[in-house]
Amino acid sequence: MPQLAAPSDLDYLDEKILLHPENRKFPPFDLVRLLDTVFTPTQNCRVCVLVDFDEPAELIKNFEFLNRDGFPIQKKAHQHFYQGLKNGAMAKLGMTGGELFAYRCTYGSNLDLADDVWNTQGEHLSLDRDIYPNYDLILCISTFSATAPLTAKCKQYGFRGATLHGLNDIILNSGLAVDYHQVSADAERLRLAVTQADAIEIDFALEDGRVLTAWLGLDGQEAQKSHGLCNGTTPDIANLPAGEVYFVPADARGQFPMKYEDGTLGVLEVVDRCIVHSTLIQGNQATIDAHNARLLDDPMTGTLGELGLGTQVLPVSGADIQDEKVLGTCHLATGRDDHLGGDILPEMFKRHENSTHDDILFAPHKTPNFNIRQVRMKRGPQTEILIENFRPARYLMEALLAGR
Repeated sequence: MPQLAAPSDLDYLDEKILLHPENRKFPPFDLVRLLDTVFTPTQNCRVCVLVDFDEPAELIKNFEFLNRDGFPIQKKAHQHFYQGLKNGAMAKLGMTGGELFAYRCTYGSNLDLADDVWNTQGEHLSLDRDIYPNYDLILCISTFSATAPLTAKCKQYGFRGATLHGLNDIILNSGLAVDYHQVSADAERLRLAVTQADAIEIDFALEDGRVLTAWLGLDGQEAQKSHGLCNGTTPDIANLPAGEVYFVPADARGQFPMKYEDGTLGVLEVVDRCIVHSTLIQGNQATIDAHNARLLDDPMTGTLGELGLGTQVLPVSGADIQDEKVLGTCHLATGRDDHLGGDILPEMFKRHENSTHDDILFAPHKTPNFNIRQVRMKRGPQTEILIENFRPARYLMEALLAGR
Protein backbone atom coordinates (compact mmCIF):
# COMPACT_ATOMS: atom_id res chain seq x y z
CA MET A 1 0.00 0.00 0.00
CA PRO A 2 1.48 3.43 -0.92
CA GLN A 3 2.45 5.74 1.90
CA LEU A 4 -0.41 8.07 2.85
CA ALA A 5 0.24 11.51 4.34
CA ALA A 6 -1.66 11.74 7.62
CA PRO A 7 -2.17 14.58 10.11
CA SER A 8 -0.27 14.30 13.36
CA ASP A 9 -3.33 13.01 15.24
CA LEU A 10 -3.43 10.07 12.84
CA ASP A 11 0.16 8.95 13.32
CA TYR A 12 -1.12 5.43 13.99
CA LEU A 13 -1.99 5.20 10.29
CA ASP A 14 1.67 5.51 9.37
CA GLU A 15 2.80 2.65 7.13
CA LYS A 16 5.36 1.39 9.65
CA ILE A 17 2.80 1.26 12.47
CA LEU A 18 0.20 -0.40 10.26
CA LEU A 19 2.74 -3.13 9.57
CA HIS A 20 3.79 -3.34 13.22
CA PRO A 21 0.93 -2.08 15.42
CA GLU A 22 2.82 -3.22 18.51
CA ASN A 23 4.98 -0.11 17.99
CA ARG A 24 2.06 2.26 18.41
CA LYS A 25 2.40 4.42 21.54
CA PHE A 26 -0.45 4.59 24.04
CA PRO A 27 -0.95 6.66 27.18
CA PRO A 28 -1.09 4.77 30.51
CA PHE A 29 -4.41 3.12 31.36
CA ASP A 30 -6.55 5.60 33.29
CA LEU A 31 -9.85 4.32 34.72
CA VAL A 32 -11.22 7.81 35.28
CA ARG A 33 -10.51 8.83 31.68
CA LEU A 34 -12.01 5.59 30.32
CA LEU A 35 -15.24 5.76 32.33
CA ASP A 36 -15.65 9.50 31.87
CA THR A 37 -15.28 9.16 28.11
CA VAL A 38 -17.42 6.06 27.66
CA PHE A 39 -20.19 6.87 30.14
CA THR A 40 -20.67 10.65 30.25
CA PRO A 41 -22.59 11.64 32.32
CA THR A 42 -21.41 9.72 35.38
CA GLN A 43 -22.59 12.14 38.09
CA ASN A 44 -24.87 10.39 40.61
CA CYS A 45 -24.53 7.04 38.83
CA ARG A 46 -24.35 3.93 41.00
CA VAL A 47 -21.75 1.54 39.62
CA CYS A 48 -20.80 -2.10 40.25
CA VAL A 49 -18.44 -4.72 38.86
CA LEU A 50 -19.44 -8.28 37.86
CA VAL A 51 -16.98 -11.17 37.57
CA ASP A 52 -17.53 -14.88 36.97
CA PHE A 53 -16.26 -18.08 38.61
CA ASP A 54 -16.94 -21.80 38.46
CA GLU A 55 -17.72 -21.65 42.20
CA PRO A 56 -18.72 -18.04 42.80
CA ALA A 57 -20.18 -18.47 46.28
CA GLU A 58 -16.90 -19.84 47.63
CA LEU A 59 -14.46 -17.67 45.70
CA ILE A 60 -16.03 -14.23 46.04
CA LYS A 61 -16.63 -14.43 49.80
CA ASN A 62 -14.04 -12.27 51.55
CA PHE A 63 -12.21 -12.08 48.19
CA GLU A 64 -11.02 -15.67 48.54
CA PHE A 65 -10.02 -15.82 44.86
CA LEU A 66 -7.17 -13.43 45.62
CA ASN A 67 -5.61 -16.14 47.81
CA ARG A 68 -5.79 -18.80 45.10
CA ASP A 69 -3.68 -19.49 42.04
CA GLY A 70 -5.21 -18.56 38.72
CA PHE A 71 -8.12 -16.25 37.96
CA PRO A 72 -6.07 -13.66 36.02
CA ILE A 73 -9.12 -11.91 34.53
CA GLN A 74 -10.90 -11.64 37.86
CA LYS A 75 -7.77 -10.42 39.63
CA LYS A 76 -7.29 -7.67 37.05
CA ALA A 77 -10.94 -6.73 37.47
CA HIS A 78 -10.34 -6.43 41.22
CA GLN A 79 -7.08 -4.48 40.87
CA HIS A 80 -7.88 -2.08 38.05
CA PHE A 81 -11.65 -1.65 38.32
CA TYR A 82 -12.90 -2.55 41.82
CA GLN A 83 -9.94 -0.99 43.63
CA GLY A 84 -9.69 1.76 41.04
CA LEU A 85 -13.27 2.78 41.73
CA LYS A 86 -12.79 2.67 45.49
CA ASN A 87 -9.45 4.50 45.40
CA GLY A 88 -10.63 7.72 43.84
CA ALA A 89 -12.36 7.08 40.50
CA MET A 90 -15.87 7.17 41.96
CA ALA A 91 -15.20 10.37 43.85
CA LYS A 92 -13.73 12.10 40.79
CA LEU A 93 -16.63 11.01 38.59
CA GLY A 94 -19.40 11.67 41.12
CA MET A 95 -20.42 8.01 41.30
CA THR A 96 -21.50 5.82 44.21
CA GLY A 97 -21.52 2.08 44.90
CA GLY A 98 -18.47 0.27 43.59
CA GLU A 99 -19.50 -3.17 44.84
CA LEU A 100 -18.10 -6.41 43.41
CA PHE A 101 -20.38 -9.36 42.63
CA ALA A 102 -19.78 -12.81 41.16
CA TYR A 103 -22.01 -14.98 38.98
CA ARG A 104 -21.56 -18.53 37.75
CA CYS A 105 -19.46 -18.93 34.59
CA THR A 106 -21.60 -19.58 31.51
CA TYR A 107 -18.95 -21.64 29.64
CA GLY A 108 -20.06 -20.14 26.35
CA SER A 109 -19.89 -16.85 24.47
CA ASN A 110 -22.98 -14.71 25.01
CA LEU A 111 -25.04 -17.39 26.75
CA ASP A 112 -27.73 -16.05 29.06
CA LEU A 113 -26.61 -15.64 32.67
CA ALA A 114 -28.23 -17.59 35.49
CA ASP A 115 -29.95 -15.28 37.98
CA ASP A 116 -27.76 -16.32 40.91
CA VAL A 117 -25.13 -13.85 42.08
CA TRP A 118 -23.08 -13.45 45.27
CA ASN A 119 -21.55 -10.46 47.03
CA THR A 120 -18.21 -10.32 48.83
CA GLN A 121 -19.88 -11.19 52.13
CA GLY A 122 -20.99 -14.46 50.57
CA GLU A 123 -24.68 -13.53 50.41
CA HIS A 124 -26.74 -15.18 47.67
CA LEU A 125 -28.57 -12.52 45.64
CA SER A 126 -30.54 -12.19 42.41
CA LEU A 127 -29.33 -10.35 39.31
CA ASP A 128 -32.90 -9.48 38.33
CA ARG A 129 -33.94 -8.36 41.82
CA ASP A 130 -30.77 -6.96 43.41
CA ILE A 131 -28.39 -5.87 40.66
CA TYR A 132 -30.02 -4.83 37.39
CA PRO A 133 -32.68 -2.51 38.91
CA ASN A 134 -30.32 -0.96 41.46
CA TYR A 135 -27.29 0.10 39.41
CA ASP A 136 -26.92 2.71 36.68
CA LEU A 137 -23.59 1.38 35.36
CA ILE A 138 -22.59 -2.30 35.34
CA LEU A 139 -19.07 -3.34 34.34
CA CYS A 140 -18.89 -7.05 33.48
CA ILE A 141 -15.32 -8.39 33.40
CA SER A 142 -15.62 -12.08 32.69
CA THR A 143 -14.22 -15.20 31.08
CA PHE A 144 -16.86 -15.37 28.35
CA SER A 145 -18.65 -12.48 26.70
CA ALA A 146 -21.93 -11.40 28.28
CA THR A 147 -22.74 -8.69 25.72
CA ALA A 148 -25.88 -10.33 24.31
CA PRO A 149 -27.61 -11.14 27.64
CA LEU A 150 -26.70 -7.80 29.22
CA THR A 151 -27.94 -5.93 26.14
CA ALA A 152 -31.33 -7.57 26.62
CA LYS A 153 -31.32 -6.89 30.38
CA CYS A 154 -30.29 -3.23 30.06
CA LYS A 155 -33.31 -2.56 27.87
CA GLN A 156 -35.54 -4.26 30.43
CA TYR A 157 -34.11 -2.55 33.52
CA GLY A 158 -32.72 0.70 32.15
CA PHE A 159 -29.01 0.56 33.03
CA ARG A 160 -25.89 1.21 30.97
CA GLY A 161 -22.73 -0.84 31.08
CA ALA A 162 -19.73 -2.43 29.44
CA THR A 163 -18.54 -5.97 28.82
CA LEU A 164 -14.77 -6.53 28.98
CA HIS A 165 -14.30 -10.29 28.79
CA GLY A 166 -10.80 -11.72 28.44
CA LEU A 167 -9.15 -8.70 30.07
CA ASN A 168 -5.34 -8.84 30.08
CA ASP A 169 -2.37 -6.48 30.40
CA ILE A 170 -2.07 -5.82 26.66
CA ILE A 171 -5.73 -4.83 26.47
CA LEU A 172 -5.42 -2.60 29.53
CA ASN A 173 -2.42 -0.81 28.07
CA SER A 174 -3.66 -0.42 24.51
CA GLY A 175 -7.31 -1.12 23.68
CA LEU A 176 -8.56 0.46 26.92
CA ALA A 177 -6.01 3.31 26.88
CA VAL A 178 -7.14 4.90 23.61
CA ASP A 179 -9.28 7.99 23.14
CA TYR A 180 -12.77 6.62 22.51
CA HIS A 181 -13.93 9.86 20.95
CA GLN A 182 -11.31 9.17 18.25
CA VAL A 183 -12.29 5.50 18.05
CA SER A 184 -15.93 6.49 17.59
CA ALA A 185 -15.09 9.04 14.90
CA ASP A 186 -12.96 6.54 12.97
CA ALA A 187 -15.65 3.86 13.23
CA GLU A 188 -18.23 6.30 11.89
CA ARG A 189 -16.03 7.20 8.91
CA LEU A 190 -15.63 3.52 8.02
CA ARG A 191 -19.31 2.83 8.67
CA LEU A 192 -20.26 5.50 6.14
CA ALA A 193 -17.80 4.00 3.66
CA VAL A 194 -19.59 0.63 3.65
CA THR A 195 -23.16 1.35 4.75
CA GLN A 196 -26.00 0.20 2.49
CA ALA A 197 -23.75 -2.36 0.83
CA ASP A 198 -25.58 -4.96 -1.23
CA ALA A 199 -22.98 -7.65 -0.64
CA ILE A 200 -19.45 -8.34 0.54
CA GLU A 201 -17.22 -11.05 -0.93
CA ILE A 202 -14.20 -12.51 0.83
CA ASP A 203 -11.48 -14.48 -0.97
CA PHE A 204 -9.40 -16.83 1.18
CA ALA A 205 -6.12 -18.20 -0.21
CA LEU A 206 -5.11 -21.60 1.23
CA GLU A 207 -1.61 -23.02 1.44
CA ASP A 208 -2.50 -25.70 -1.10
CA GLY A 209 -3.24 -23.06 -3.75
CA ARG A 210 -7.01 -23.11 -3.52
CA VAL A 211 -9.00 -19.87 -3.26
CA LEU A 212 -12.30 -20.05 -1.41
CA THR A 213 -14.93 -17.33 -1.72
CA ALA A 214 -17.65 -16.48 0.75
CA TRP A 215 -20.49 -14.21 -0.40
CA LEU A 216 -22.50 -12.30 2.22
CA GLY A 217 -25.77 -10.74 1.09
CA LEU A 218 -26.57 -7.56 3.01
CA ASP A 219 -29.63 -6.21 1.14
CA GLY A 220 -28.49 -2.60 1.37
CA GLN A 221 -28.80 -2.47 5.16
CA GLU A 222 -27.34 0.30 7.28
CA ALA A 223 -23.96 -0.72 8.67
CA GLN A 224 -23.66 -0.61 12.46
CA LYS A 225 -20.66 0.23 14.62
CA SER A 226 -19.19 -0.85 17.93
CA HIS A 227 -17.51 2.41 18.89
CA GLY A 228 -17.17 2.36 22.67
CA LEU A 229 -19.34 5.35 23.59
CA CYS A 230 -22.31 4.72 25.85
CA ASN A 231 -23.16 8.36 26.57
CA GLY A 232 -26.39 9.93 27.68
CA THR A 233 -28.98 8.01 29.64
CA THR A 234 -30.26 5.57 27.00
CA PRO A 235 -29.85 1.95 28.16
CA ASP A 236 -26.94 0.43 26.25
CA ILE A 237 -23.94 -1.89 26.59
CA ALA A 238 -20.49 -1.01 25.23
CA ASN A 239 -18.28 -3.91 24.25
CA LEU A 240 -14.72 -2.91 25.18
CA PRO A 241 -12.26 -2.70 23.55
CA ALA A 242 -14.47 -1.34 20.77
CA GLY A 243 -13.75 -0.50 17.17
CA GLU A 244 -15.60 -2.35 14.45
CA VAL A 245 -18.20 -1.92 11.75
CA TYR A 246 -20.61 -4.80 11.34
CA PHE A 247 -23.58 -6.18 9.45
CA VAL A 248 -26.14 -8.88 10.14
CA PRO A 249 -26.08 -10.99 6.94
CA ALA A 250 -29.40 -11.47 5.20
CA ASP A 251 -27.96 -14.32 3.13
CA ALA A 252 -24.67 -16.13 2.61
CA ARG A 253 -23.20 -18.81 0.40
CA GLY A 254 -19.87 -20.24 -0.65
CA GLN A 255 -16.94 -21.53 1.37
CA PHE A 256 -14.54 -20.28 4.00
CA PRO A 257 -11.77 -21.89 6.03
CA MET A 258 -12.00 -22.55 9.75
CA LYS A 259 -9.23 -23.07 12.28
CA TYR A 260 -10.56 -25.03 15.25
CA GLU A 261 -9.33 -24.68 18.81
CA ASP A 262 -7.10 -27.75 18.52
CA GLY A 263 -5.46 -26.40 15.35
CA THR A 264 -7.46 -28.55 12.93
CA LEU A 265 -8.23 -26.82 9.63
CA GLY A 266 -11.46 -27.34 7.74
CA VAL A 267 -13.42 -25.92 4.84
CA LEU A 268 -16.95 -24.85 5.74
CA GLU A 269 -19.73 -25.02 3.15
CA VAL A 270 -22.37 -22.29 3.42
CA VAL A 271 -25.84 -22.47 1.89
CA ASP A 272 -28.72 -20.08 2.56
CA ARG A 273 -26.77 -18.27 5.33
CA CYS A 274 -26.02 -21.53 7.17
CA ILE A 275 -22.88 -23.62 7.52
CA VAL A 276 -24.02 -27.06 6.43
CA HIS A 277 -20.82 -29.13 6.38
CA SER A 278 -17.12 -29.09 7.27
CA THR A 279 -14.39 -30.92 5.34
CA LEU A 280 -10.92 -31.65 6.71
CA ILE A 281 -7.90 -29.80 5.31
CA GLN A 282 -5.45 -31.01 7.93
CA GLY A 283 -5.50 -32.06 11.55
CA ASN A 284 -7.96 -34.18 13.47
CA GLN A 285 -10.81 -35.78 11.55
CA ALA A 286 -12.65 -36.33 14.84
CA THR A 287 -12.85 -32.56 15.30
CA ILE A 288 -14.49 -32.21 11.89
CA ASP A 289 -16.85 -35.10 12.63
CA ALA A 290 -17.89 -33.53 15.92
CA HIS A 291 -18.68 -30.23 14.20
CA ASN A 292 -20.70 -31.96 11.50
CA ALA A 293 -22.64 -33.90 14.13
CA ARG A 294 -23.44 -30.63 15.95
CA LEU A 295 -24.61 -29.01 12.71
CA LEU A 296 -26.83 -32.00 11.99
CA ASP A 297 -28.24 -32.12 15.51
CA ASP A 298 -28.92 -28.36 15.78
CA PRO A 299 -28.65 -26.56 12.41
CA MET A 300 -29.11 -23.15 14.07
CA THR A 301 -25.55 -23.43 15.40
CA GLY A 302 -24.31 -22.93 11.84
CA THR A 303 -26.33 -19.81 11.04
CA LEU A 304 -24.17 -16.80 10.22
CA GLY A 305 -25.21 -13.88 12.42
CA GLU A 306 -22.50 -11.28 11.86
CA LEU A 307 -19.89 -9.93 9.48
CA GLY A 308 -17.46 -7.54 11.20
CA LEU A 309 -14.57 -5.35 10.05
CA GLY A 310 -11.96 -4.02 12.48
CA THR A 311 -11.38 -0.26 12.62
CA GLN A 312 -8.51 0.28 15.11
CA VAL A 313 -4.72 0.00 14.93
CA LEU A 314 -3.95 -2.14 17.98
CA PRO A 315 -1.36 -4.75 18.96
CA VAL A 316 -2.32 -8.40 19.07
CA SER A 317 -3.54 -9.22 22.58
CA GLY A 318 -4.23 -12.94 22.26
CA ALA A 319 -7.90 -12.27 23.08
CA ASP A 320 -10.41 -11.99 20.24
CA ILE A 321 -12.26 -9.18 22.00
CA GLN A 322 -9.40 -6.88 21.02
CA ASP A 323 -7.90 -8.70 18.08
CA GLU A 324 -11.14 -8.61 16.05
CA LYS A 325 -11.06 -4.81 16.30
CA VAL A 326 -7.75 -4.52 14.41
CA LEU A 327 -7.91 -2.65 11.11
CA GLY A 328 -7.29 -5.10 8.24
CA THR A 329 -8.98 -8.06 9.92
CA CYS A 330 -12.51 -9.31 9.51
CA HIS A 331 -14.63 -11.83 11.32
CA LEU A 332 -17.78 -13.86 10.89
CA ALA A 333 -19.91 -15.08 13.75
CA THR A 334 -22.34 -17.95 14.13
CA GLY A 335 -25.35 -18.17 16.41
CA ARG A 336 -27.53 -15.64 18.18
CA ASP A 337 -27.50 -12.10 16.88
CA ASP A 338 -30.44 -10.49 18.67
CA HIS A 339 -28.05 -8.10 20.44
CA LEU A 340 -26.96 -6.87 17.00
CA GLY A 341 -30.50 -6.29 15.79
CA GLY A 342 -30.74 -9.70 14.12
CA ASP A 343 -33.42 -12.36 14.12
CA ILE A 344 -31.56 -15.32 15.68
CA LEU A 345 -32.92 -15.74 19.22
CA PRO A 346 -31.78 -18.08 22.02
CA GLU A 347 -35.09 -19.96 22.02
CA MET A 348 -34.52 -21.00 18.40
CA PHE A 349 -31.75 -23.42 19.42
CA LYS A 350 -32.37 -27.01 20.38
CA ARG A 351 -30.52 -26.61 23.69
CA HIS A 352 -29.63 -23.60 25.81
CA GLU A 353 -25.90 -24.33 25.67
CA ASN A 354 -26.03 -24.08 21.87
CA SER A 355 -27.37 -20.51 21.84
CA THR A 356 -23.95 -18.85 21.76
CA HIS A 357 -22.61 -16.07 19.55
CA ASP A 358 -19.20 -17.30 18.41
CA ASP A 359 -16.79 -15.12 16.48
CA ILE A 360 -14.57 -16.62 13.79
CA LEU A 361 -11.63 -14.25 13.46
CA PHE A 362 -9.44 -14.05 10.37
CA ALA A 363 -6.13 -12.41 11.29
CA PRO A 364 -2.46 -13.17 10.56
CA HIS A 365 -1.66 -14.32 14.11
CA LYS A 366 -4.88 -16.31 14.43
CA THR A 367 -5.07 -17.96 11.05
CA PRO A 368 -1.53 -18.08 9.61
CA ASN A 369 -2.44 -21.08 7.47
CA PHE A 370 -4.50 -18.97 5.08
CA ASN A 371 -4.61 -15.42 3.79
CA ILE A 372 -7.45 -13.02 3.17
CA ARG A 373 -6.53 -12.26 -0.39
CA GLN A 374 -9.29 -9.70 -0.80
CA VAL A 375 -12.49 -8.34 0.74
CA ARG A 376 -14.77 -6.55 -1.75
CA MET A 377 -17.88 -4.48 -1.26
CA LYS A 378 -20.62 -4.21 -3.87
CA ARG A 379 -23.05 -1.30 -3.54
CA GLY A 380 -25.20 -0.72 -6.62
CA PRO A 381 -22.79 -0.19 -9.53
CA GLN A 382 -19.92 0.51 -7.10
CA THR A 383 -17.31 -2.15 -6.31
CA GLU A 384 -14.59 -1.33 -3.77
CA ILE A 385 -11.70 -3.33 -2.37
CA LEU A 386 -11.75 -3.02 1.42
CA ILE A 387 -8.93 -5.34 2.54
CA GLU A 388 -6.05 -7.06 0.76
CA ASN A 389 -3.66 -9.48 2.44
CA PHE A 390 -4.86 -8.50 5.94
CA ARG A 391 -4.22 -4.82 5.27
CA PRO A 392 -6.73 -2.00 4.72
CA ALA A 393 -7.00 -1.04 1.06
CA ARG A 394 -6.80 2.56 -0.14
CA TYR A 395 -10.60 2.97 -0.11
CA LEU A 396 -10.73 2.43 3.67
CA MET A 397 -7.61 4.53 4.29
CA GLU A 398 -9.06 7.43 2.37
CA ALA A 399 -12.30 7.10 4.31
CA LEU A 400 -10.37 7.37 7.58
CA LEU A 401 -8.65 10.51 6.36
CA ALA A 402 -11.84 12.11 5.03
CA GLY A 403 -12.73 15.43 6.59
CA ARG A 404 -9.38 15.80 8.41
